[in-house]
Amino acid sequence: MRVSVAELSQWIGLVFWPFLRIGACLMVAPMFGANTVPRRMRILLALAVTVAVLPQLSNPGIELLSPAGLATTVQQLLIGVALGFTLQVLFDALTLAGQLVANSMGLGFAFNIDPLRGVSSPVLGQLYLILGTLTFLALDGHLALLEVLTRSFSSLPVGPEGLDLDHLRAISLWGTELFTGSLRIALPAVTALLVVNLAFGVTSRAAPALNLFAVGLPVTLVFGLVIVLIGLPAMQGAFTSLLADTFNTLTAIVGGG
Repeated sequence: MRVSVAELSQWIGLVFWPFLRIGACLMVAPMFGANTVPRRMRILLALAVTVAVLPQLSNPGIELLSPAGLATTVQQLLIGVALGFTLQVLFDALTLAGQLVANSMGLGFAFNIDPLRGVSSPVLGQLYLILGTLTFLALDGHLALLEVLTRSFSSLPVGPEGLDLDHLRAISLWGTELFTGSLRIALPAVTALLVVNLAFGVTSRAAPALNLFAVGLPVTLVFGLVIVLIGLPAMQGAFTSLLADTFNTLTAIVGGG
């Protein structure tokens, strides 16, 4: 049995290009791409998913080192990063929402090291991020992401043609959800804290001798913690709604059902 170099290159590409798409998505997606997850584990997971989807893939018939092969490599990386980025925006919105609430209640100076990324982030944002992650896992969001990823090979088969300008425009517009999503999550708590601050403003006009700097911060902090506790169901509901919008966007990007 003789195997030519072109045939060997095509066989390698049959595994290599799906592995690139899946690996790029897992490197960028939340939880899978966290610093606490070893890179070897991510590579093994990407390889396992690749082996699982191989039976439904067809040989694109493209040589690995040809110009079409290089274009295919770029497209697979772009598709994987686009899927992971779309979902990551949702979790970044949680952190930003926590920062907005923390600034309103006097905790804007409270930062801690985020173990998932290794950078400083607000403490309240980490609380929202943890609760959002637990909700995501409870709703099997990680399995839904893998399902969308595997379905993408049917609607966007391996080849030099992948995401077009309309897809890229939809992804760039989805980046605005970082701000609108954070407002949807933080708006109830920020509105309640605004009422508390207005009450202190009226108090300062009624009693100018009262030292609001000594009294206002502890009272605002206590009211803020109570408001955050009461508003957790609303935060979870807003996150669930954003999660549904996120997967609708993912489905629109890959063109699947």
